[in-house]
Amino acid sequence: MHYPSSVVIDCQPLRWQDVVAVARHRAPISLSDAAWARIENAQAIVRQIVAGEQRAYGVNTGLGALCNQALHGKQLTQLSRNTLMSHACGVGAPLSDDQTRAIICCAIVNYSHGKSGIQRPVVEALLALLNRGITPQVPAQGSVGYLTHMAHIGITLIGLGEVSYRGQIVAAAQALAEEGIVPPPLGAKDGLCLVNGTPCMTGLSCLALADVWRLARWADVLGAMSFEALGGQIAAFDTEILALKPHPGMQRVGSNLRMLLNGSEMIAASEGIRTQDALSIRSIPQVHGACRDQIAHAERQIETELNGATDNPLLLGTPDNYRVMSQANPHGESVAMAADLLAIAIAELGGIAERRIDRLINPLVSGLPAFLVSEPGVNSGMMIAQYVAAALCAENRQLAQPCVVDNYVTSALQEDHLSMGTGAALRLHKALANVNQILAIEYLLAAQAFEFLTQYRFGTGTGRAWQRLRQSVAPYHQDRWLAPDIAASAALIADQGVLYEIAPDLA
Repeated sequence: MHYPSSVVIDCQPLRWQDVVAVARHRAPISLSDAAWARIENAQAIVRQIVAGEQRAYGVNTGLGALCNQALHGKQLTQLSRNTLMSHACGVGAPLSDDQTRAIICCAIVNYSHGKSGIQRPVVEALLALLNRGITPQVPAQGSVGYLTHMAHIGITLIGLGEVSYRGQIVAAAQALAEEGIVPPPLGAKDGLCLVNGTPCMTGLSCLALADVWRLARWADVLGAMSFEALGGQIAAFDTEILALKPHPGMQRVGSNLRMLLNGSEMIAASEGIRTQDALSIRSIPQVHGACRDQIAHAERQIETELNGATDNPLLLGTPDNYRVMSQANPHGESVAMAADLLAIAIAELGGIAERRIDRLINPLVSGLPAFLVSEPGVNSGMMIAQYVAAALCAENRQLAQPCVVDNYVTSALQEDHLSMGTGAALRLHKALANVNQILAIEYLLAAQAFEFLTQYRFGTGTGRAWQRLRQSVAPYHQDRWLAPDIAASAALIADQGVLYEIAPDLA
């Protein structure tokens, strides 16, 4: 997976990879002159609204159910500061630094459209947080879609709260002072801009896309290993047969499997030993492919949101000829549905992997020693590793229940339909972590199965995968503490570079 070394926000649409580059890989981020001009044009509209005392939601009125409360003069600055402090009421453990950085990145992209009205110094301060490694401590829980997470980021700009800085948790004011960052003075609408929109669920979902694509590719590698170890019937992956059901993901997975298994003597020796394999073995293209198609759909939804203007109100035109439009672009239904869809897709990838795991350890169907150990009985072998995979799959079934169809009423009936998209994106990260572990277990077991089949030459890709694991985990001859082996395998699954070593041409 290629990530840019730096990100410049200009006029071109951004990809989720740009967000991941900034959030995870610490790529520097900047705005073009054109983007700054758009921001300053919108801020000039805000100044015109204030000067003319035209009523505009969040500019010179209260928020939510207080939208009909008119405000004037110094109240506008106080409103922005009060908005940040009152909305920064999240609870629970903090987000990871990567997650918070992804949210800040998406917020800056939102402001760059020049439809928000936020002041340039505020955006400059957000850029400084990213580029100088100051990451607000943001409680994970408490968002029905937006508001609380961005509010905790916003209070950092006024020197409140705590941040992650140079490997320590310190006061925000201390980190800002050490970097010479002067808290920007807040004006009309700045507070609302800082808490509004969908950058939270969008940033979290961009990170999830990086993980789900990585796991989808690993699933093909490990599915191929299990297929080979179980003596699968390769006819099920025939090009002509798969083309008769032309789902794009299914064709891609079929091609990957044929490439990974190319040259396998085990597959050649197994031809015709049974009429057909169990579905968890022969339907890998159909199931993995369907998951890939849903991931691709979710990717389009998330990237559309990433490149959209999601504030309320939105400012159109120029200071001489403008419109202030109250609407519902901060409603994150599209991203919430996409995150729900990804949770279903990743649960399915883990679910079919667990079924393959079960077949590998079951001597009644595998043709291999029970639980993949030489002396079953005195040794339990890989028995309980399958239990762990089953437990994680059960948890993922619960996590795959849709969040978006849930609803609560907030702000005295004013906010009476909520996307719950941030919750959907956060639980998706839990499901992804579970599948990383499930695939790590399949990797261990499939590689252990290969130890009993060394009279055969394995496939080009599957053989490399087996050898790569053996650089980190020794064969399992008798019972030993198994948790470190799973952890070592999981670390390989989490490493995109290892995947490239094994199968550089994997699509």
